[in-house]
Amino acid sequence: MSVNSWPENDSCGELEELESSLTDLTPPPLFPPHNYARRRFKAAVFLGCVWGGTLVLHFSVWGSWLVMGLAACVGVHGLRILWRRDRGLVHVPPGSLPSVSLLVAAKDEEAVIGELVESFCHLDYPPEGYELWVVDDCSTDRTPEILQQMCAKYPQLQVLCRPQGSTGGKSGALNQVLPLTRGEIIAVFDADAQVTPDLLRQVVPLFDCPQVGAVQVSKAIANAPKNLLTQGQSAEMALDAFFQRQRILAGGIGELRGNGQFVRRVALERCGGWNEETITDDLDLTLRLHLDQWDIDFLSQPRVQEEGVTGVMALWHQRNRWAEGGAQSYLDYWQPLVRQRWQWRKSVDLLVFWLIKYGLPTAAVPDLLFSLTRNRLPVLIPLTSVTVTISLVGMFLGLRRLYPHQSPGRTTLQTLWGTFYMMHWLVVVASVTLRMSVRPKRLKWVKTLHRGDLARAA
Repeated sequence: MSVNSWPENDSCGELEELESSLTDLTPPPLFPPHNYARRRFKAAVFLGCVWGGTLVLHFSVWGSWLVMGLAACVGVHGLRILWRRDRGLVHVPPGSLPSVSLLVAAKDEEAVIGELVESFCHLDYPPEGYELWVVDDCSTDRTPEILQQMCAKYPQLQVLCRPQGSTGGKSGALNQVLPLTRGEIIAVFDADAQVTPDLLRQVVPLFDCPQVGAVQVSKAIANAPKNLLTQGQSAEMALDAFFQRQRILAGGIGELRGNGQFVRRVALERCGGWNEETITDDLDLTLRLHLDQWDIDFLSQPRVQEEGVTGVMALWHQRNRWAEGGAQSYLDYWQPLVRQRWQWRKSVDLLVFWLIKYGLPTAAVPDLLFSLTRNRLPVLIPLTSVTVTISLVGMFLGLRRLYPHQSPGRTTLQTLWGTFYMMHWLVVVASVTLRMSVRPKRLKWVKTLHRGDLARAA
């Protein structure tokens, strides 16, 4: 039970000594910094290839056949995922419970930080087996005061205060606190997270498999009934949780989602910690873990509750950050991804979902423009139709898992609205790809405002 703070004076001898010791503890990064260079050039090349490829499809005699063949391949892979039956998770308590460090980077979170600490300090896990570290990342509201008060109440709570001018965003905060932690498993949560007491006992047994380097917990929108935007986000989370679980069962790629991610310390240190040169640390770490031959598992129950954004502009900024960070990750690691020798299931899964998430939305713009110019239907309609159909079915099944006692009619209406809501990704990804191609590289962490609006989802 303590409050740790870093001195404001960077020339302080004690700080220099501490920084030196922390540097000694940090392993050499698995991926050198040059992987993050020339992102604008890479984005421009990618954009040019997509536009050029779409043009070729429009003006070649075999373009339509190629698209239909590609749509058939995506459809077959989609059916493999949709038809994979979930055998359920059998949680057998491990022989000895590993220590767990729960990390939260908090900046101006006075509305939610108190409830988070209350929730995390009442977990059904041996008190000596876990610790909660909250990094106060230069807050200007009452967050430091609230944390000070709660430190006196909960021995598991530790607080690290970052000085003004600290860099690296969330990744920088997590890297700074990591050497102070003692857990064999490192868990990362957002400040608005709410969990059930049995969470650790459900997650920890999954690490009994030595190949599992990380586990992502299913997420749900706590304030889903708030408005149409939060309802759309709830359907989106249900879709993501469904495909995450199904892809892993089919031998595909598991992905981290930031809030509710658990990482084996050994795996995290081998990958060099969190990347401070990205705006989506979770997607970046996902690729580095897989490239280092670790698997990422997924826990469907219990879910981590988080607050959905309620305004259009907040949603726009959040999704732009997600899209840009995801695109950056693929641009950074495209060479090792191409060279990687994976099982064919992982390679196919990665290629298909990259195509759905980034390739197809980027190609939609030139496809529409060329089709208007030539007065014909877009050539990518077969591929788009297959993708939307797979998403539609996956969202319905995901919502059925999320709300098992809900009538099929209501689930159908939620699916239709969720599918329409998901169309915003076409605009987001297309605009982000174009912007990355012409704008100089920059890192900008846009904070999502949490209002403490955590009415429990049904």
